[in-house]
Amino acid sequence: MTQSNPRRIRVDKNRTEGTKHEVKGAIKETVGKVTGNIGKQVEGNIEKNAGKLQHAVGKAADKQREAEKKHKH
Repeated sequence: MTQSNPRRIRVDKNRTEGTKHEVKGAIKETVGKVTGNIGKQVEGNIEKNAGKLQHAVGKAADKQREAEKKHKH
């Protein structure tokens, strides 16, 4: 029987999804550079930067949630 950890840190989904897109984009960008495929390189760069933005949004949401939690106590 597994017990959930009540102190488990909850991370905003935008943060994890953003990181996923950053990694996928970086891989596409690298593949584009290696193969000389400028379209793939640009596509990867765009996805990577969109992922960075999404990650930042999630991080801000996490900070806001923490601030609200501290304010309640």
